[in-house]
Amino acid sequence: MSANSGKRSAPLTQAEPTSSLQERLYRFPWGLLITLLLIVAVGLLVLYSAVGGGESSQMLIKQGVRVAVAFVLMLLIAFSGEKFYRRHAYTLYLLVVVLLVVVFLSGVIGMGARRWLDLGVVRLQPSELMKVALVLALARYFHDRGAIKRFGWREIWPPLLMLALPMALILKQPDLGTALAVAAAGGVVIFVAGLPWRILIGGALAAAAAAPLLWQGLHDYQRRRVMTLFSPEEDPLGAGYHIIQSKIAVGSGGIVGKGFLAGSQNRLDFLPERHTDFIFSVLAEEWGFIGALGLLGLYGLIIARGLHIALNARNRFGMLAATGLTAMVGLQVVINIGMVIGLLPVVGIPLPLVSYGGSSMLTIMIAMGLLAHINIHAKPMSGGGV
Repeated sequence: MSANSGKRSAPLTQAEPTSSLQERLYRFPWGLLITLLLIVAVGLLVLYSAVGGGESSQMLIKQGVRVAVAFVLMLLIAFSGEKFYRRHAYTLYLLVVVLLVVVFLSGVIGMGARRWLDLGVVRLQPSELMKVALVLALARYFHDRGAIKRFGWREIWPPLLMLALPMALILKQPDLGTALAVAAAGGVVIFVAGLPWRILIGGALAAAAAAPLLWQGLHDYQRRRVMTLFSPEEDPLGAGYHIIQSKIAVGSGGIVGKGFLAGSQNRLDFLPERHTDFIFSVLAEEWGFIGALGLLGLYGLIIARGLHIALNARNRFGMLAATGLTAMVGLQVVINIGMVIGLLPVVGIPLPLVSYGGSSMLTIMIAMGLLAHINIHAKPMSGGGV
């Protein structure tokens, strides 16, 4: 992935080729759209099973409205002006930082955390939007600097500051899972931009050395979640309850599953948070290994398409942004599924396009709209329609 490698990137004021509406429609990644629709359809079916009961129809309608709004927003982003996001990347980043500060000062408290802004008709979680805003800001930074021959402190401190500021605000909420997701997406952009292995290894060693200090900085419940990963049976009705019930649900699904609406862990109310963070457990119990593999295959198609778009991006900004957005989705899938099957600590990460929730749905669809946007404005003769 080395778009424009060895050359300084084009300034924002330089004219770039424009494309007609017909060409934009041809270049629109219809295969990506179909994959998204399939995942959303799977998500609504699993949600219907997960939220059974009197409030199920209301939650489904609410989620359906969110899906419709998010798709319209995705299309608007995909067909918008060519240089808009590069030009306004820093502004979008600063806007979300301001929203995070407002959350810190007067956000809505729920489930022991202050993560949301009450906008009247909806609650917005700005930390979700930061995943996209940070990727765009870092892509703009490295685009403007062009290919960096020697990565030194002068090149690394601005992106590290851009990454550390929102992380600190998100950790104060507290929201360890989203903070890690933001760090991972931003870290991928910095790495792809040319961060040498010596700095990467040095950073890993520094993080390992600071681990005891970081451990002391965690909240008690966060330390319990990490320790529960290794021995959930020590507290089966407390900290280990979520992961034990989730593993029972996933394992009991077998190869083909128990059938739609027939998952006992789900229907008998054993499985906590089954419509949000643990919705994959519902799918695995009712649709089995084959159903879970099918969903993973759909995510794989998104990741493959995203990397293809990155490789064919018109400029360095597009390449870095597409890579970071694709990594954001892929890492979120890995962390969520790793969490529900007991391979990673429970950190509260929703499953993209499947878990119930507006901010997560909005963020993923914004990211998909940007991928489509980059593909529409890809290099000539390289960004096919499907």
